[in-house]
Amino acid sequence: MPSPRPSRQSEAAPAEAWFASAAGQALLASEAAGVGDALRQRPGQAALWLAPPAVDLLDAEGDAWALRLRCHGTGFDGALRCGLPLPLASEACAVVVLQHVLDAGPADAARPLLEECARVLVPGGWLWLFALNPLSPYRWQWRGQGLAAREPISWRRRLRAAGLTPDAVTLGLGPVWAVAAAAGEQEGAGLRAGYLLRAEKRVRAMTPLRRQRALRWQAEPSA
Repeated sequence: MPSPRPSRQSEAAPAEAWFASAAGQALLASEAAGVGDALRQRPGQAALWLAPPAVDLLDAEGDAWALRLRCHGTGFDGALRCGLPLPLASEACAVVVLQHVLDAGPADAARPLLEECARVLVPGGWLWLFALNPLSPYRWQWRGQGLAAREPISWRRRLRAAGLTPDAVTLGLGPVWAVAAAAGEQEGAGLRAGYLLRAEKRVRAMTPLRRQRALRWQAEPSA
C-alpha cells in the first residue's frame, strides 16, 4: 500500500518542499508536456516515471502502461512502495523518466539509480532526464533548499558510465526569471530553469561495464 503523504509542507525535506512551492510548481508545469511526450513515446509498452513528491501523478497525461512513483526519502511510493533495486524485471521498460529525482544529494549518489534504470530498459529504450540548470537566474529560487543543479556535461558522463548513450542536444525548459510556467522548449539549456537530456540504451554499450545481475519475477509459492 502507498505510504501516507505528509500533510504539511514543513514536514517534508527542503528539496521536496521546494517543488511544492510556487517556484517549483511553475517549473513542473513547464515540463508537463515533455513528460507526457516521454510516457507516450512507446504506446502500449511499459514505462517508469519517477517524480518529485509535489507532482500529481494521477492527473498527469501519458500512457496507461506507465508505473508512476514519487521520490520519498531514500525510496519511492505511489502505485507501490519500494527502494533500490527496483522491483522490476530486467529489460521490462521501454521508457524511464527521471524528473528531478537526482537533483538532491551528492552526484555520486546518482550512480545506483542510473544503473538500475539501464537494467530495466529494453535495448533501444530511452531514459528522459529532467534536471535543474545551474546557469539559470532561476537558481536563486531554489538556493538553500538542498538542491544541486549540474551542467549537462556531467550528466552525460554519468549516463555513459551506466551504459547509456546520451543525445548530443539538450533542450531547455521552464522559466528564466519570472515565477510562471513557460511553454515550449529551446535547443540548448540556455538560461531556462531546467533542461531535458535523453539517453538511449543501445544493444551494445559503448562503455565496458561490469556484469549486471538480471532480475526476473518470481512466482509466489502455492499455499
